[in-house]
Order: sequence, then structure tokens, then C-alpha cells
Amino acid sequence: MLAPVAWRVPPRHYGPWEYVVSLLTEGLVERGHDVTLFATADSITSAKLHAVVPHPYEEDKSLSPKVWECLHIANVFEHAGEFDLIHNHFDFLPLSYSALVQTPMITTIHGFSSPAILPVYQRYNGRSHYVAISDADRNASLNYLATIHHGISIRQFPLRERPDDYVLFFGRIHPDKGTAEAIETARRAGRRLLIAGIVHDQAYFQRHVAPALEAGNVEYLGPVEADARAALLGGAYALLHLVGFDEPFGLSMIEAMACGTPVIAFGRGSVPEIVRNGLDGFVVSSVDEAVSKLPEVPALDRRAIRRDAEARFDSSRMVDDYIRAYEKVLATQR
Repeated sequence: MLAPVAWRVPPRHYGPWEYVVSLLTEGLVERGHDVTLFATADSITSAKLHAVVPHPYEEDKSLSPKVWECLHIANVFEHAGEFDLIHNHFDFLPLSYSALVQTPMITTIHGFSSPAILPVYQRYNGRSHYVAISDADRNASLNYLATIHHGISIRQFPLRERPDDYVLFFGRIHPDKGTAEAIETARRAGRRLLIAGIVHDQAYFQRHVAPALEAGNVEYLGPVEADARAALLGGAYALLHLVGFDEPFGLSMIEAMACGTPVIAFGRGSVPEIVRNGLDGFVVSSVDEAVSKLPEVPALDRRAIRRDAEARFDSSRMVDDYIRAYEKVLATQR
């Protein structure tokens, strides 16, 4: 299991790819599979841990990301002969090593950061077996083994039937994620807004978020530790996910839904695959529509939202789906 090294596995607060890697790794070990996790040395896992990177480079700025990424990826492929399968969660760079080894590789594509990386995926199309994290995120020029939606540990996100009065923005502070749109929606609706997440674009934060901050009205909480996520998500009247890009998946949406919290989201990318309009929340197309839907939130059944999340997004389903994908690839090697 090849994890990124920007954050620890599992992450302390932010690190969606690392979070998925952790859930999948632990689920496979629980099923009796022999798994070696390639991640940072401070990662926590019940699998065998193989590490050359001492700390996440986002947490230790003395580390040069490119240097340690190269050492990390090379370490996996230097040991490739010891494994039946390599599962790559490290984006496109490991693909360039895949033709140098005989071990088959599955690559989960956690979204395309830019069209500029597509030539790498296209060159190794058919050599590495690609998994999409949503149907919306598939690229027409690539062949896919499967679409496998992410899962979460449902038991870590208990149902909260009686929420507080705040609406919540939960994610990276970045234009893509729509923090400014959440602020505008909350202001026009007369709702208190809590903002949680890392600042991914400092200039955007200073221009669009900082001027709006006001105690008791719009508050920025910073990154939220893993053990505090459920209380914050569950206490929200609604989660605002008014993204400005085609969302590849969106873990915060399913975490909110697991708590019974409705999601109001722009219908871009995977959003209509995740949020069942009128059941889990509302898929909208503008700030005006988001504002208009907020008064309808109490009519939604938070228990029904929780049941839908349990049925579709528990990590055990994700593990089952990946085991089937592994078996399909390994069957072609015999």
C-alpha cells in the first residue's frame, strides 16, 4: 500500500488521501490479508510499516518534498518483487516506475490536479489498473478497472438528531472549496457560520475570509483534530459545500451525512452521486438557491440521512470493493 507522505497515516487533522489509505489498510488487515504500508515513519498501522520518510513534509518544513517523495517511491519499487500487488495512492509519479517491475499495480486516482498530468496516465493506461473515486471523475481517454467510492468509519460519526443553530464550512480554505460562497450564504440567511480547515490559499483567506470574521457570527476554528470532527459535523444545522470546481469526491459530505447532517452543495463533479437531492440535503446551482433551501432543512429526516450514509459509505463496503478489484487483477496474472 503506497501512501502519500504529505501527512501521517492516519492524518492528525487534514489528509484525505492518507485517511482513505488508513481505513483501507486496516480493513484489509482485519480480513486477514498480509499488507505492507509504505508511509511516513510516524504512521500508525496494524500492517507492516515500511518507511524512509521520517515525518510528513507538511508538518516538518525542513524536509524537501521532492527529495523525500523520490526516496519514498523508489523504496516501494525496490521491494516490488516481495508483493503480489502494489496499490498506488500517490498520484501519477509511481506510474513512471511501473514498467520497470513485474508486480501488477492498481492506481486509485484521487482526482486530477491539472490536465497537465494526463499524459502520464495516458502513457501507462493498461499497465496500471485505474480506479476512479467517482463516475464524474473518470477521464474519457483512460480505461478503468472500477469506480470505488470512498468509505468512512461510520461508527466514528454518531447520529446527532438535535443539531445546534450554526451552518458549517468544513474543508480547505481555497477558492475551489467555496469558503466565500459559504460566508455569503450564511450572511444572507442570517445564520451563524463556523469555518474549519487548513488555509490552503493564504491570499484568498486574507481577501475573502478574514474580513468577514466576527465573533458569534462568522468564526474560523482552524484545522480540526480527528477526534473532534464528529461533534462539529453532527452539531451543524447543515453543511455548506458550495464548491467552485468539479469535486472528485468530498469526504466531508459523507462524514456530515453519517451524523445525520444535511448537505447543501453545488451540483458539480461527484456531488449528485453522493448527495441524494431531497433526502441527504439539497443539490443547488447558486448562492440564491442555497439560501432558499436553508429554511427547508428541518423537513429532512436526519435518521434517514444516517441510514443512507451507512448503506453506501461505510468503510467495510469500500474494503469489499477493493478486494474484488484486487482479485480481478490477480486473476489476469495467472
